[in-house]
Amino acid sequence: MVYLTGEGAIRGLWTSKVERKMPPDIISGHRQVSIETTKPAQLPTDHFPGQPNTSKSQSTPARPPGTFFLTPFTGPDKSANLSRARSKVLEASRSGASLIVLPECFNSPYGTQYFSSYAETLLPSPPTPTQSPTFHALSSLARESSAYIIGGSIPEYSTTTKKHHNTSLTFAPTGDLLATHRKVHLFDIDIPGKIRFHESEVLSPGHKVTVVDLPDYGKIGIAICYDIRFPELAMIAARKGCFLLVYPGAFNLTTGALHWSLQARARAMDNQVYVALCSPARDMTASYNAWGHSMAVDPNAQVMAEAAEGEEIVYAELDGAKLDESRKGIPIYSQRRFDVYPDVSEGKVRDDE
Repeated sequence: MVYLTGEGAIRGLWTSKVERKMPPDIISGHRQVSIETTKPAQLPTDHFPGQPNTSKSQSTPARPPGTFFLTPFTGPDKSANLSRARSKVLEASRSGASLIVLPECFNSPYGTQYFSSYAETLLPSPPTPTQSPTFHALSSLARESSAYIIGGSIPEYSTTTKKHHNTSLTFAPTGDLLATHRKVHLFDIDIPGKIRFHESEVLSPGHKVTVVDLPDYGKIGIAICYDIRFPELAMIAARKGCFLLVYPGAFNLTTGALHWSLQARARAMDNQVYVALCSPARDMTASYNAWGHSMAVDPNAQVMAEAAEGEEIVYAELDGAKLDESRKGIPIYSQRRFDVYPDVSEGKVRDDE
């Protein structure tokens, strides 16, 4: 089922739909994000809290989640971007969404010329509202919507290392930070006559595989955009028990046409897991044109739902039985030959920065 919005700019929001009591006073509107100054329930730390448990486990979710993708149109006004995201998240939560995904760089334009000026400081955690208005907006929104929120990604600046990162934040319905993923593989490409883009001109990479345990559902893996081209991250997450891999991403008109859908289906097929891609809406007036086409893919590599280029809320329901069915029919999990080749999940895998 796909819900189309009549206006706005959201194409990807992944949310699990379950039986739950909705807050009675949720109101959707186009307004500034209410940033609460109350600190979330984390102790100050120089490291991100919520480091994942990466032990191997059964990847069938405890209960089948439904999913919403929001793909917002992202402009130069950060407050307007946060307000738009809030409006769409609350719209999705009223439809039953309980796991919501926003796109890469959802609070800012995407481009090396923008990263430093839009960057926010996240450490020590939790940051102050001045250091990171987006952190507090997402935390507040998770509480307000009673949903898990994977906050796409935002530009981050570390005052300790003096480096910039492309960083995703995941919040629980309580508003607590569950996980942080810094983009591991930077988008440095040069296709003659098509596109040249080098994130490394400004950004520095992250250094870990991110697996987060959602108590209501099970484990999911989180990575960002170009990370999807490196199957090792997906293999490790799947073998650590993830039933879903989530990639906020902003492929462009060249790479999107070539590989967006192909990469999503390949990661799903290789690992027999669900895969979610969440892109910003396409804006042909911007300096960088996102591909769009947020989508959900099932463990048989079939596209369950796909947006077009504009604003949409995309809904897909994840069924644990589909995972079991795909793995029983084609039992690659029991057929791998680790006596012939190594198990990448058993190597030196970093799960912290």
